[in-house]
Amino acid sequence: MQETTLGVAIITKNAAARLAECLRSVAFADQIVVIDGGSVDGTADIARAHGAQVIEQTDWPGFGPQKNRAVNALNTAWILSLDADEIVSPELAASIRAALAAPAADVYAVDRLSSFCGHWIHHSGWYPDWIPRLFKRGAARFSDDLVHERLVFDTPAQRLTGKLMHYSYEDFESVLRKLDAYSSAGALQRHAAGQRGSFGKALGRGAWAFVRTYLLRRGFLDGRAGFMIAMFNAETVYYRFLKLARLGEASRSKPGSQQRP
Repeated sequence: MQETTLGVAIITKNAAARLAECLRSVAFADQIVVIDGGSVDGTADIARAHGAQVIEQTDWPGFGPQKNRAVNALNTAWILSLDADEIVSPELAASIRAALAAPAADVYAVDRLSSFCGHWIHHSGWYPDWIPRLFKRGAARFSDDLVHERLVFDTPAQRLTGKLMHYSYEDFESVLRKLDAYSSAGALQRHAAGQRGSFGKALGRGAWAFVRTYLLRRGFLDGRAGFMIAMFNAETVYYRFLKLARLGEASRSKPGSQQRP
């Protein structure tokens, strides 16, 4: 294994919309691995057409474990983790190549700029958004969280120049799908940790999510898109705690379960 080899780790499921652009933006990599969770929209064919190794893994363990599967499938010295809707800008690509030519750290963070229904977001808690994504093999791993996974590492991360362009929510349909998926995963994660939900908690946490996003994080400066993001955050939190309450009720109603005094 050469010290400067770069592998790209991507997880997918029905990610055909931006995958080709994503893969073209990292064509300079030595290896690309795509872990696919059972796509039916041609995602796997697109990945293979762009030289990626595709591995089918349909037993969904959560975002963190699935990303670790992609990392483990690579045999390069350095790893760049991407989502299928993220595109490496030419400036960032040059910055990555320069970092690998003369490494000054084991972990590097990238500057991600995200869009929401066609609008680039510069506030609302979405930007600036420095996220660690490039790391030397063995220096980092993803947490085992079902959702909102994070890269875990011990050494300081240095920042790379150039933008990672993130097409996170292409349309209202994807907003609604992700709202449902994220609130469900968040509820399951909290339920496993022993947390409880309630209607009152759902209302309070949801309202606070709106205030935090729209006012404290200056979402109002993003115009209509900022208001929609604040509503999206509020609804995600609201339904997360309602679903958490339902999970608690289901657990307590099981035969043999004991009610707390």
